[in-house]
Parts: sequence; structure tokens; C-alpha cells
Amino acid sequence: MAVTDVTPGVAQLREEAFQDLLEAMPAANMAAAQRCGTRLRAALPYQDEWERNLVMVAYGGGKDSSYTLAFVRTMQLLLLREHGSTFRLRVATNRHAGMPRAVLENIDREYRALRLPADPDCELLLIDGDEVSIFDVDTPQREAVVNRNRLDILMTGHRTYADGRPTFCNACNLSVVNSFGVAASYGTGADLIITGDSQQEQRQYTLWVGRLARRLNPTRKPTGTGLGRLLSTVDGIAQGYFADIHGAESVDTIAERRVTHDVPERLRFFSIYDDTEYASGDHMELLTGFLGFQFDDIAFSFTESDCGNPALMVHLRGLKCERVYQRSYAEGMQEYVDFALGLMRSKDFPPQLIEQMQARYAGADATAQMRRAAEEYAWQTFALTEEQLVCMVYSPFADKGAGLGQFLAQEHPALADRFDDIQQLLADELAEAEQLTAELERISALTLAQLRVLYRSSLRGSGSEATGAIDAVLVGDPHKALIRTRFSKQGPEALEQISGR
Repeated sequence: MAVTDVTPGVAQLREEAFQDLLEAMPAANMAAAQRCGTRLRAALPYQDEWERNLVMVAYGGGKDSSYTLAFVRTMQLLLLREHGSTFRLRVATNRHAGMPRAVLENIDREYRALRLPADPDCELLLIDGDEVSIFDVDTPQREAVVNRNRLDILMTGHRTYADGRPTFCNACNLSVVNSFGVAASYGTGADLIITGDSQQEQRQYTLWVGRLARRLNPTRKPTGTGLGRLLSTVDGIAQGYFADIHGAESVDTIAERRVTHDVPERLRFFSIYDDTEYASGDHMELLTGFLGFQFDDIAFSFTESDCGNPALMVHLRGLKCERVYQRSYAEGMQEYVDFALGLMRSKDFPPQLIEQMQARYAGADATAQMRRAAEEYAWQTFALTEEQLVCMVYSPFADKGAGLGQFLAQEHPALADRFDDIQQLLADELAEAEQLTAELERISALTLAQLRVLYRSSLRGSGSEATGAIDAVLVGDPHKALIRTRFSKQGPEALEQISGR
């Protein structure tokens, strides 16, 4: 095997990266990388030309994927030292509107620590929707992606009383899968995608995807083979899901959210599950020391360390209790915090991170501070005001305006006497109402056409089959729980399902 032709400078930076990893990574993890590298070597399709093989890592910028990237970089450098040649590495980051700059800065610090930017065998990609660019920490958010995320949040939130998981995660998870297809098919395409899922988890996911696709889009048949077929199946899910959320007539909106599945037939998953541990407590020093990972107040929210949206989930729960249930914001926030801390414990988060999150929301001053931070995040990220968020937690327009009366009485009494006009407007039975239309659009942040889609759609929990798309995605999802709450200030204790991250 010929030694890869590199300049002395590149050889030096690779040696520096390896020596730094050798010092920073626990001995057990280094040994695991050695074992896993041997398996990876055998799985590469081009055995006679290792440098032709392209291994892809999806890097979201969170604590787990940060460790995964360091682990794969270690394998790459180990193989180079032992055999004189190694695979090429593609790192792909899917960016959505809820990814704060702090996450990009964590990514940038890790790239520099691992000496990736100057290594010609490492390709660092940023995926914004279907657009691919070379990663740059200063690349501004794409307006089209922000607008798409904002609309998905509003249209789903208005059918679920702004419940955290469907409101923020359903569409986002589909965009993540799309980014796999976009990044894996870029250029000449990737050969292997690194995953931390076990073989059993991969099989369970494939079965779940198949069942969900048959439920949401039963007439569509997937195409392709291997991972391409799986991505095609998820594309069918996306088409069925977004037709439900945005209305089947919104052809362009649905098309913008399709999942790319035209990937190389040779593309396969490669699991590192059997060779390493994901428990961040075991390699916290590696993360926060050598890799420069920082737990930002917004970017690190409960179970997430690469997304600010969970900070909005707790804020929306606070608003729901304060405005809909006429209790206090602090009570609603605490309900969500207790739920989310339970999720952290179930995922075996290090005790110090759980304590850090608990302290962030403890006491009146902390509650006020986090409320201000969430309000600022909502405005800066999605251009949503508190009035518009409050409107979403009522979900007043869906199910033929089932909650409209309560919403107007409690939040907009000046419009309460126009209840019948609003109902007729939403039902497309009132021709001229420019001022009323403008007021509803201002309050909701949605157009009249979008409000009419909501009016024709069912609310989650109403018992209608029309909410099947939202409910079907959440079946078996562990990120939900029944909590004890009260639906009014003096009301009896009752159970309510909430979800989130």
C-alpha cells in the first residue's frame, strides 16, 4: 500500500492531532478506536485504494456527536500510522433555525482541535435545507430555512396546543434525514455513514419507518436499494406528514420538504456501537478540555446540547399555564422542568449536568431570567412575539375554531363580539374583511390561507382520525409523559400528556 502523498505540513498537523488525541482521550477509548478501526478497514469497499473510500459523519454539534467525530478522527489517524494510507472523512452539519451560534462555535473549536480544516482528506460541509456549502462559523442563517422552520412550528403548534415534541421536532427530524441524503450524495458520494446505533436499533428504526410510511402514505412505493430505499421510504412519510400539516393543496410547500434519496447504491451504515460508549460523563474532560465544548445556556437545554428549541418548549408550557389555565407561569415552567429532568435521568446524563440544569430554573429570579431569555430567543430566531406564542398555546383556529371563543374572551375581548364574523372568515364564507384579516394575521403570524387550513384540520386529542399524522409519529416515542396538573387555578388535579426534549 503506497503512502498517501502529502506535504510535510499536512503530515505534521496529522501527527500533532494524533498526539493531542493520545493525551486527551482515555486509554480505554483509544483502545476501542483501535478495535473499531480494524473493523472499519475491513468494511471499506475499495480495499486496494483506501484513499478512495469516503466515510461520512453527521455532526450536529452536540456532546454525543462531538465525541463521535473525535472517535472517527482517531480511527482515521490510527489507520494512517499503521498502514500508511487511510480513508477520507466527510463531516456534515445539518443546520436549522434552532441551532444557535454557540453550537457553530463548538463545532468550529472541535474542527480546529482535530486539525480538520487544513487536512486535504477532510471535507467539512454545512447543509442548509438542500443547499451545501463548506463549513464557516460565520455563515449566516439562510432566510429560506428560517422561514420554513417557522412555518412548520406554527402550523404544527396550532394543532397540538404547542406541545413540545410535535411542534419543534417532527419536521426537524425529517430535515435531519434529508441532510443525510443531501450530504451522502454530494460530489461523487459517500461510501459509509457512521452511526452510534446498534444493529438491533437500526432494524427497529427500519421497521418503524416502514409502518409509519404505510400509515401516512399507503399508496406510495419506495424506490432504490439499501439506504437509498430507506431514505425513499422516509420521503414518503414526509410527503404524507406535510400534506396533513400544510394541506394537500400546498404542493410547493410539500415539495420543499421532500427527503433526498438519490444516494450511491454502495452506501452503507457502519456502527461504532459495539466499540465505544456514548455516556458523556466518561469523556467529559475530553469534550470540555481538548475539544473546547461549552454548555451554552440556550444551546444546552435539558437533553439537547445542540438546539435552543427546548428553551422555547419550557417557555410555552409556562405561557399555557399562565394564560390558558389562569395559573402562574412559574408553575407551568416547573411542570416542564420536572418532566425534562426525568428525561435526562432516563438517558443517564452525568449528575453534574442535571444539577446544572436544575439550578438554571430554580427560584423566582431564575424563572424571570429564563423567561426573558426565551422571549429573546423566540424573537431573534423566529421573529415570534409573546402574543403570537400565546395564540399558539390556545390553538384557537383548528377543529373549526373549537377553542376560538375561550381565546377571544381571555386574550382579545375587543374581538369577542366578532366571533361569528371570524368563524365565517375562516370557513371562507365572508368575502370582504380586510381589517379583521390583518388583525388575525398579526395575532397568529399566519396568513388567512394558512388559518383556513388549520380551521379544516383537527386538533390533537379531539379523537379525529385526521390527527393521525401527528399522533402516528409520536407512537412509541419515549420523550413524553403523563404529568399531574390543573386546568384552572382552583381546579382538581388531572393528568395531561406533554412531550419535549
